[in-house]
Amino acid sequence: MKSAAEYLEGRVFEARRPRRNLQAVVAHADAVQAIEQALADAEKYRYLLMRALRHHDAAQPTAAPARLADIRPAFPATEAPVLPLYPALAA
Repeated sequence: MKSAAEYLEGRVFEARRPRRNLQAVVAHADAVQAIEQALADAEKYRYLLMRALRHHDAAQPTAAPARLADIRPAFPATEAPVLPLYPALAA
């Protein structure tokens, strides 16, 4: 994406105001044209971003499982003995 200065490249000239140093000056028509180009580029980047987001969403399945049994259980189905973490404190 371009920076703001790149849209005005080649259109800026320097002018001296009374009792001041040289300052960068842009003609009104050039500034309006630069803004229109920036807005057109922003619209293009927005379109590309939205297209990429839609493509990314389409690649990932979003359907929920049909039954609760299809969800992997949080704990194993087999009964395993529970051992104390600190056997000395369990006694």
